[in-house]
Amino acid sequence: ATTTETATLIGHTDMVAGIAFSPDGARIASASHDKTVKLWDPASGRQAVTLTGHKDAVWGVAFSPNGRRIASASFDKTVKLWDAASGQETATLTGHTNRVDFVAFSPDSTRLASASWDGTVKLWDVDTARETATLTGHTKRVYNVAFSPDGATVASASEDMTIKLWDVATGQGTATLTNKTKVAFVTFSPDGDRLASSSWDGK
Repeated sequence: ATTTETATLIGHTDMVAGIAFSPDGARIASASHDKTVKLWDPASGRQAVTLTGHKDAVWGVAFSPNGRRIASASFDKTVKLWDAASGQETATLTGHTNRVDFVAFSPDSTRLASASWDGTVKLWDVDTARETATLTGHTKRVYNVAFSPDGATVASASEDMTIKLWDVATGQGTATLTNKTKVAFVTFSPDGDRLASSSWDGK
């Protein structure tokens, strides 16, 4: 409202790579190369809890839309699930063969998608912590992934200069959008009709 800085959250000992607000806005989660995720009170700027367990840098972090879980993506090739209320680790999702850069929850909070430098996107059942699909087709690192608002489609952004769209129910690719350079990030519009991407060419 005022564009005035309200707090500086200090506590990480290395680069902060990812950040996310909880759905109710009452907490912030930050992911760092110091191998931790920290939870903060945005009102006071105070650190609430530190989530430890990853063995390498943590790059991505996300709250589930229902606010109950946190997911973190790490260079240690794993994704971890945490109880958002207690900060306790509830599951470690293994299967990627290279660093994991990004995680995204489905709108109904039942699924998780992870993007990895192994060139794949994996889909996970959040309740059982089991892998439900591996989406293959990219030829290089996958940097980012996003669910459509209805949860039926996943979009992935890759170093191979493409965005791929996937059917969540079948795990099959439905479209490939080509770019002129590496694609860093993708996001759906709230109505699901449009997709925006950012890339290495500054566009």
